[in-house]
Amino acid sequence: MPPLLILPKMDDYYDHYVCNLTNSNIVTCHGVRVYFNRSKKHFKHAFFESTRRDRKKDVFSRFRAERMDWIKPTLTNHNANWYQGWVNKEYVIDRSVTVACGHFVVVLKYKDSGSGLAAVFVTCYVADNSMDKIRTSPCWDVDSCKISLRIENGR
Repeated sequence: MPPLLILPKMDDYYDHYVCNLTNSNIVTCHGVRVYFNRSKKHFKHAFFESTRRDRKKDVFSRFRAERMDWIKPTLTNHNANWYQGWVNKEYVIDRSVTVACGHFVVVLKYKDSGSGLAAVFVTCYVADNSMDKIRTSPCWDVDSCKISLRIENGR
């Protein structure tokens, strides 16, 4: 993995995110293009943490942001493990959780782009408390995801 990204303040991390991820052409090891939303709201979802019981993300997480440059190597690693995502108390094939190094995970949501499968970056984090659950999740695979999205889209 690349070294930790050490920047002076949160705005610098946001600028790095915009310049290096939202303006990039990242393609997973499965050949799926990944898109990054440049909104501050999306940045907050990925790089903030909650300090309260309601789990609303209210504080910038330097710990998460320092690993921002680990996203691309995780998604492009041919030896990474890919698992189905967990949404509303069930596994879903249109989300993946990717693990390539240690407990660092990247979560993607998939959609039909009209010309094939595309992914949208959701979040990334170090899954110290949930790694055992992630590693026992069903495997994610690109073909099952494509089939599922065709069915959901009425094709």
